[in-house]
Amino acid sequence: MIKFIKPAVKVISGTPQFRITETLDGDAPTYCFYSQSDLEADLRNLPSAQHTRKTIKTFDKVITISAGEVVFSLLSGDASIVRIERSGYLLTQNYAKLIPLRNVDAHYLVYVLNEDRSVRRQLRMGRQGSATVKYTLAQLNSLNLPPFPSREKQGLIGRLYFNQLELEARKERASRLETAIVLETIRKANQPWTS
Repeated sequence: MIKFIKPAVKVISGTPQFRITETLDGDAPTYCFYSQSDLEADLRNLPSAQHTRKTIKTFDKVITISAGEVVFSLLSGDASIVRIERSGYLLTQNYAKLIPLRNVDAHYLVYVLNEDRSVRRQLRMGRQGSATVKYTLAQLNSLNLPPFPSREKQGLIGRLYFNQLELEARKERASRLETAIVLETIRKANQPWTS
């Protein structure tokens, strides 16, 4: 086993929302908040659900994300890689940015965090809170990871993992659309005849 922070990954906590000073100044940068639905869409390489984005204008220094970076949700315990559409989004204290170090492939890191049984068991055992379950940075920092294969093998496994998740998501979407079409056809067929 290798320790999580050293030598494999650097963990950077998101910005605590309560410490951000919002401003109405037109010159202040506007940031979109990264959300759980964004993480899930990034993981499956799908567009985010269409909803109103929560934004904030501030001159404060905040933690933002860039395309290709790994994000871990302290709410769900899931990780993903940020897609280009969400580059520049603000990361709150509910998320951590993970920077792979020394021959660690980002896609493989996400696979290990999301799927490795030993890692998932460690995460389940360390949950905090009674009503609202949340993972902690300390817990994330103390995770023991399994030994990593060669960088080449990591890349192959990581790409295969993401490709499979995308394929699964597209099949689910196609199935939902097919069901909607069939139900609409049944609804039309069941309407009373009009003269």
